[in-house]
Amino acid sequence: MDIAVVGLGLIGGSLLHALAAHGHRVTGYDADPATRDQATAAGFRVAGSIPATIAGTDLTILAVPLPALPAVVGELAGYPGLVTDVTSVKGPVRDLAPPHFVGGHPMAGKETSGFPAADPGLFEGCAWVLCLEPGETSLPGWLTLAALLTRLGARVVPLTAAEHDRVVAQVSHVPHLFAAALAGRLRDNPPAATLAAGSFRDGTRVAATRAELIAAMCGGNAAAVRQELDHLLAELHDLRALLDAPDPVAALIPALRPAVELRLAWPPAPGAPVELVADTSVLLDLGRSGGWVTAVTGEKVSAMRPETGRNRP
Repeated sequence: MDIAVVGLGLIGGSLLHALAAHGHRVTGYDADPATRDQATAAGFRVAGSIPATIAGTDLTILAVPLPALPAVVGELAGYPGLVTDVTSVKGPVRDLAPPHFVGGHPMAGKETSGFPAADPGLFEGCAWVLCLEPGETSLPGWLTLAALLTRLGARVVPLTAAEHDRVVAQVSHVPHLFAAALAGRLRDNPPAATLAAGSFRDGTRVAATRAELIAAMCGGNAAAVRQELDHLLAELHDLRALLDAPDPVAALIPALRPAVELRLAWPPAPGAPVELVADTSVLLDLGRSGGWVTAVTGEKVSAMRPETGRNRP
């Protein structure tokens, strides 16, 4: 398959590596000349403009930040191939979508960024949302992308853009803001920096992400992030109130126990494999149940639903 990757940061650079390793003819482009030079020095085919990058390709993957996307989409006018993206917010991208577009988002980021951080194995086992909008998304195009991504080792999750944005606000965007606030406890606090250990490290890891990237994902998904942040603040307020109880230890235990059980049961264990009909509503039901596509062969969809009703030891 002839594939263009526009944007060669962590995700785009990793795709360049992974797709080439799987035998695809890949051409990359980045607006930064230094990044283009790095990719060229690594042995990849790199073009000097977006039109030159996408010419003659079957698929273009847009791996640029949300603020840069309108200008990049503007350069795709007349492009006949399939288009997808890797942006962490899907609603605003859907509003910009060119023809033959399927929105995507790999849950594969890390706190490092840029082409030097690219990793060809980044997508092994990652959940990769491919948006499926009833009456809007081309199912054959969606299946083509799902087949490609599952061969890279990704678990393809079908959701609508709105469903995606709500869920990532809960499990990605709000945690970034919470991590930033927690990391702020180090300010002018040398003893805290000395004593901070595992819980602080795990709770603040993503605070090391570039501020511009956090701002783009949270600001681009502001409506969902506001709602989910309000929910988190309300739960923290409830926990704060329990500290005023005559016996705060006894008061906290029943409030904390459900979270302990939920965390012990995560990630969900895969259940039995299933074969599905290639149908939009069937695929969306799979994604809404927490399931994912493991392979696509023609119109045959192999999938997995998570095991339910049992916690992990």
